[in-house]
This record gives sequence, C-alpha cells and structure tokens, in this order.
Amino acid sequence: MGYSQEWKSNLEEAKKEAKEQNKKILLVFSGSDWCAPCIKLDKNVWQSEAFKKESQKSWVLIKADFPKKKANLLSPELTANNEKLAEKYNQEGNFPLVVLLDKNGKVVGEKGYANISAEDYIQAIHSMDN
Repeated sequence: MGYSQEWKSNLEEAKKEAKEQNKKILLVFSGSDWCAPCIKLDKNVWQSEAFKKESQKSWVLIKADFPKKKANLLSPELTANNEKLAEKYNQEGNFPLVVLLDKNGKVVGEKGYANISAEDYIQAIHSMDN
C-alpha cells in the first residue's frame, strides 16, 4: 500500500494543521539538485514507505528547497518563502537540515544528514521529541 506525502511550503498552514491534528512539524531544508546528502536523505528516508507511514501519524511536513540549476528554480514567491524559513530556522545555511518544531513553530530539535536506515532516522527524529 502506498502512502502519499504532503510536503507543504507554508509554515502558517502547517501550524494550523499541526494544531488541528495535534502533530509536530518536520521542516526539511534541502538543496535538491546540488546537495548530495540531501539527495541521499530524500531517496533513503523521505521516499521510504516507513517514513511515509510514520509521517502520516506523527508530523506535518514542510520542505524548503534551494535548487541551483535554472531548470529546477522555484517560483519567486516560493523562493522568498523558503528564504524566510531559512532566516528563522537555518541561519547557518546547513544542508540538509531537519528541524522538528512544535505546533506553534518552536524548535524542538535539529538533525543533519546521517547515513542510517529510514527506520533509524525516524527513531532519531522521535528522540528529539523527548
């Protein structure tokens, strides 16, 4: 059975949904076309069935992508939105950066790339929450 993933880009929408569903927000900073660890994380974790299943139960997902190739550039609105998210949550410009937020947008924990299984990465995200 396939689980579909809803990656949002709007923090206010995500907070609203997180409050309604009593979930945390998982904010992922990615460079989808130039950052090798981001691409690995996407393939190994975000696209895994285990993550899709867990994220449906536990998190509202936001992705702030910063592609560099012209063909992959985002709309000016989305680019500006992602830059605002980065100003607030990723001032050091780390990629990938995974930030766990509470339903009000307050940082609970952060994690970078780790070469571990999707299941272990899910556990690592949950452990930020304790």
